Amino acid sequence: MSPKSKQKSPRQNQKKQKSDKDDSLNSFARYSGIAIQMVAIILIMTLAGVKLDARRDSETPVFTIVLSLLGVFAGIYTAIKDFIKK
Repeated sequence: MSPKSKQKSPRQNQKKQKSDKDDSLNSFARYSGIAIQMVAIILIMTLAGVKLDARRDSETPVFTIVLSLLGVFAGIYTAIKDFIKK
């Protein structure tokens, strides 16, 4: 094989750069979506706990604590599940 056959043409280099840029944009969108989903789960669970505690008129915010921790675990679970899935 000659050395010229191993070199990529300018068109192939442009396609490679565009593909790399698309891959990085897709990764950014994917991981941003995972982060937003995680925050939404935690926020919804915490707000549900606050509403339940307000309805019960309790001195200690038991539902807020329990549901916010449950939301954190659920958020971590979904994030790990999405990281593993390709």
